Amino acid sequence: MTNFSLIETLRWQPGEGFVRLRLHLARLSRSARRLGFPQPAGAAAKLDEVVAGATAPLRVRLTFDAQGRIEVTSAPFVPQAPQTVWTVRVAKTRLHSADRLLRVKTTRRAVYEAARAEYAPDEADEVILLNERGEVCEGTITSIFLDDGSGILRTPPISSGLLAGVLRTELICQRKACVGRLALADLDTGTLYLGNSLRGLIRANLIRS
Repeated sequence: MTNFSLIETLRWQPGEGFVRLRLHLARLSRSARRLGFPQPAGAAAKLDEVVAGATAPLRVRLTFDAQGRIEVTSAPFVPQAPQTVWTVRVAKTRLHSADRLLRVKTTRRAVYEAARAEYAPDEADEVILLNERGEVCEGTITSIFLDDGSGILRTPPISSGLLAGVLRTELICQRKACVGRLALADLDTGTLYLGNSLRGLIRANLIRS
């Protein structure tokens, strides 16, 4: 299957540049290799071009396809306030742990769009997906983290059927998070956070419906 593109969504900050750039480029290269795409040799240069002259935070989206084409777009980005708490609900839509394409970030997003569409925007800021075994996987645009009081966040394993998020990778490498399977009931035993590289960690309030 090559009727999709790889995606990386990055934050650019004045005076700092691209946040977690090395991890984003490493994931893009690794995903391309797994799928048999060419290597995205020009990705860093394309990113630099789109932010040239920028003076305010940007959300930058890069896509890369099987023919080696790179497209980069940008839009203004307003960071979440530190005290933000998202309202989160659980989707009926399920992920399937055997689907290896869930492990790479692509434009193939129908399952995530279906989950998001289960709730109106004023009912949920984000929606959590489970797999066929009822294990917690990820949000439609975020990785999931549970603070169970141990001092290290728990985040579901890739084998449950989910994306290797860049923020997730960073926190694991920094030993601020560790991998562990999560059942839905586990989310009631600690403080829930969702996050991605663009937005960082966001406190979440899970609503059962």
